[in-house]
Amino acid sequence: MNNTGIRQRLAAILAADVAGYSRLMAADERATVAALDAARAVFRNQIESNQGRVIDMAGDSVLAVFETATGAVSAALATQKEINLSGDTIPEDRRMRFRIGVHLGDVIEKSDGTVYGDGVNIAARLEGLAEPGGITVSESIRTAVRGKVSASFEDQGEQQVKNIPHSVRAYRVGNDGSAAPKPAPAVGDIDLSLPDKPSIAVLPFTNMSGDPEQEYFTDGITEDIITELSRFPSLFVIARNSSFSYKGKSPDIRRVGKELGVRYVVEGSIRRAGNRIRVTAQLIDSLSGNHIWAERYDRVLEDIFAVQEEVTECIVAAIAPHVDAAESLRARHRPGNLSAYEIAVRAYALTWDGYQKSDLAARDEGLRQGRAALAIDPESLPALLAVAFAQWQNVVFRTVDDRESAWREGMDAAIRGIAVSRSLGSRGFKALLLAYAPSGGRWDEARIEAETAHRLNPQESSVMALCGHILAHAGDPVEGIRLLDRSLRINPRDPFAFNVYAELALAHLVAKDYRKGLEWATRARSAAPGYAPAHVYTAALYVGLGDLDKAKAALEAARRLAPVYVQGALKREAVTRGPESQRRQVMLLRVAAGLEDPSAADTLR
Repeated sequence: MNNTGIRQRLAAILAADVAGYSRLMAADERATVAALDAARAVFRNQIESNQGRVIDMAGDSVLAVFETATGAVSAALATQKEINLSGDTIPEDRRMRFRIGVHLGDVIEKSDGTVYGDGVNIAARLEGLAEPGGITVSESIRTAVRGKVSASFEDQGEQQVKNIPHSVRAYRVGNDGSAAPKPAPAVGDIDLSLPDKPSIAVLPFTNMSGDPEQEYFTDGITEDIITELSRFPSLFVIARNSSFSYKGKSPDIRRVGKELGVRYVVEGSIRRAGNRIRVTAQLIDSLSGNHIWAERYDRVLEDIFAVQEEVTECIVAAIAPHVDAAESLRARHRPGNLSAYEIAVRAYALTWDGYQKSDLAARDEGLRQGRAALAIDPESLPALLAVAFAQWQNVVFRTVDDRESAWREGMDAAIRGIAVSRSLGSRGFKALLLAYAPSGGRWDEARIEAETAHRLNPQESSVMALCGHILAHAGDPVEGIRLLDRSLRINPRDPFAFNVYAELALAHLVAKDYRKGLEWATRARSAAPGYAPAHVYTAALYVGLGDLDKAKAALEAARRLAPVYVQGALKREAVTRGPESQRRQVMLLRVAAGLEDPSAADTLR
């Protein structure tokens, strides 16, 4: 320790907080405070028993420092076990569940015992990645405790976390050598019991070519198989984004079945060499682990989409023989040019990256590549989707000078996509473009398009979420919430679920349920810190709850990400349809911005 009373050292940091704390307090303050006091006693006992020291227990959080990584993980495991067992007799929606993050890294320790630095920050971010009732640790912790604690570590991949310049590899911890259970989420339970129809997940096929550039091609083929299977009303198909959460991993198929709530799982690989391609695929019963069907296809590259159709038909024949195979490819659009296809799937991925991170460069590059693919193949569906999505973003976030031209190009791409293959995604973007037309939202037309898309495929999660979005914005929050909740069941591990969380926050804002809306907005901001609308909704919700300081902070975060978008929202541009709903939301935002007297919000609560 130097003469300033500060020293730098390596330490294991444990950070924890209560999932859904605001909801619990709103339901029963006394019971929640009593449960929190009991939980704090458990934390303190386990921390001190494992060579740790409590730094802070402010609010519903816990921060502790340990001399060893083993002590930190042991304390976390014992604490979660004791707290979870103590709540066995309490109804699920009233149980107090903690999220715990643990990291081993450098900290700055002051003479009074407080600690600061990246070690503390990373532990706090890992806690945000943990499931309610669960534990997430960093790579450094996993390495340090390997073989020293009775626990398993499930790879959650590289994570980009707020205010940390480098990615952090995270691991979900399970007790007694088993995978961690998937506890109920803090807001809105997801029932993962098996549906009453054949249920299936298609895991991302493995790129065996040794060329990273082939990842887009391989992923595109997997996505198309998922799309074709989802056309069958008699099948329950897990959405693309949840399936792709297993990309780059080798999970146990039985565990996949439990985590996604499906009976069957498809996996496979693609190897491309010159103008030859080999595709392997197998269908597995997730309950027993038995293989039901497997096949290998060797073809010249030009036949890849014919192989895709064969794989789809074989899967359907194996698990749902009563399904009319003639329906399988009725709306199939076979790409006319393979080069355009590869460019297009990359373009669409970039547009999503730009959307999630408010990254204008990624959005612009996605638009450029989408246009390039269309120059080669004017009927390339992924390219049409990329152009429609990018231009919708430009309209909504006001990131181009000529919004009318952007809107027209996006609408043209959406209409062409519908004509090319009756694409539900294209119809969805048409609905969004209609809703956010620069000349004024055409909500009635938008709702018709969204409901038509949902009717054409009632189990497509992205369409379900889109319909929920349109209905919530159009003034029907109850039905919007129902559809958004349902989309999370179809897509329970969606890495883009931030969008659904944000829409649920907006829907609850429309319904004036500010507390529940805030819980969803918090989840959205945690999942995608760069997504500006989530911060805007948060600001309005905090004003609704009377917390102006937090409202101002949230609005400033939104301004940093998308200043012109926020400026438009404050100028009374349509956020939702309906004069009363729109007036309330704009007023809440203007109070957060200091443009209206706080008393103006009193009548809106």
